[in-house]
Amino acid sequence: MGVVMDDRVAAFHRLHEDGCFVMPNPWDAGSARVLEQLGFPALATTSAGFAWTRGAPDAGVGLEEVLDHLGAVAAAVAVPVNADFEGGYAVDPEGVAAHVSRAVTTGVAGLSIEDSTGDPDRPLHDVGLAVERVRAAREAIDASGTGVLLTGRSEGFVVGRPDLDETLRRLVAYAEAGADCLYAPRLASLEQVAAVVEAVAPKPVNLLVNAPFTTVAEAAAVGVRRISVGGTLARAAWGGWLAAAREMAEAGTFTRFDALPDVDALLAPPR
Repeated sequence: MGVVMDDRVAAFHRLHEDGCFVMPNPWDAGSARVLEQLGFPALATTSAGFAWTRGAPDAGVGLEEVLDHLGAVAAAVAVPVNADFEGGYAVDPEGVAAHVSRAVTTGVAGLSIEDSTGDPDRPLHDVGLAVERVRAAREAIDASGTGVLLTGRSEGFVVGRPDLDETLRRLVAYAEAGADCLYAPRLASLEQVAAVVEAVAPKPVNLLVNAPFTTVAEAAAVGVRRISVGGTLARAAWGGWLAAAREMAEAGTFTRFDALPDVDALLAPPR
């Protein structure tokens, strides 16, 4: 008996079948609604962007707050939302499965599980445990009957272990463990991205763009299916805010208060 997917889950799966789409990362319900208005076909939460709204660094927010946040963002828009679910908020596969089972009830259409530990001495989980964690997430999703799309992430290039061969080994193993999409944030070149695409084919690949090093067309040309920006949109917003605040504090002037958007108009209900 096949899974009967929610419309947004089904739409999210279809987006991964061909082409290349951009899935930007809002940090709250308001930014999600505006990105939807701009025509993006799907959105993704950002653990960093959300944590900053709570006065915490990335990975500094607990499971309960994150689950509430996922529900709020998913409820704010009609397009599919992918959850940045960090490491599943657990180390052991059983804990990952339990937490994924809760995440899929929030209205998200996808979620990711990453393999970083937060320990600078051993920044990545041993590959065997990392694979079991992805498999546990897969089994939890299957048991839920939701069909939520699972992304397996390998964080070597984020945590100071930029070993492409090891990253490829891990991503292939996560694909075999049931990940629907594969993702290695902060790859250094499109050549590396192309190697990931080839290694996990025919499964789709997500590319993080957090600096102006490529375009959608160039990423599509090497086979990328999905592009996200992580906390970079939130950082851009913080950049504008900090510049205006520093001008006030240091110069006593307000020149940046010019040509600003009408946010009330952006968020007004459609007539």
